[in-house]
Parts: sequence; structure tokens; C-alpha cells
Amino acid sequence: MERTLLIIKPDAVRDRHIGDILKIVIDAGFDIKALRMTRLTLDQAARFYAVHEGKSFYASLQTYMTSGKIVPVALERDNAVAKLREILGATDPSKAAPGTIRRLYGSSIESNASHGSDSVENGRLETAFFFPELDF
Repeated sequence: MERTLLIIKPDAVRDRHIGDILKIVIDAGFDIKALRMTRLTLDQAARFYAVHEGKSFYASLQTYMTSGKIVPVALERDNAVAKLREILGATDPSKAAPGTIRRLYGSSIESNASHGSDSVENGRLETAFFFPELDF
């Protein structure tokens, strides 16, 4: 079993798409191991997105990700990282395949409704960031 992290972003939480997104994830065969609703501080957002520090979008990403509540979700299934990225769709919702989460619920590259880990290693690290108390 592989582990990955989904974050339902502030735009999707605000627009009440949490249940819609979780249904797609569950229907794709994922087991939800943990989830919570929270609001990131600037410090947490800076630490979580540290890999992007120095990039032109870093500051706006921090501002956006702290603009409202988010729902991080620890997920598990075979081939979890690749499968989640498939059902999320392209980062730019206008380029995402029909039926994908970002195509259905995203409105821009930044406000694209969701984040998914991009590797198995990042899936473990990102899951531990939000759920350090859990023993997976």
C-alpha cells in the first residue's frame, strides 16, 4: 500500500466541494486514513511549500493557502500517488481532463481546488506534516 496526501484547498472548501471531492477519491479506491479541517498559519504554509521558496509564485501561494480553511486528507491504496494525480488532473483546470477534480472544481492554476503529493517520498513527508501523531 502506498500513502499520499490530498489537500482540499481554500477555494473548494469555501465553495462547499469537500464531499464531492471525497466521493471522487473514495470511488477511485482510496482508503481515508485521516482527515481534518484546519487553517494554515503563514509559518506552516512557508514550511510546507519550502520547496518553492524563491519562485515567483511562492508569496501568493502562501497567501492563498492561508486565506481560508483547508482539508488535508491522508490516503492509501496501491499506486496512490499516480492514481491521485490522475483523478486530480492537470494543475491548470482549463487543461485538465473532463471529470477530474481540478476540471470540475478549480478556477485557475492557483485556485485549482486541490493539492496532491508528487512522489511516494513526498506522500510520506506531507502526510506526516499534517498527521504527525498517527502511526501509518
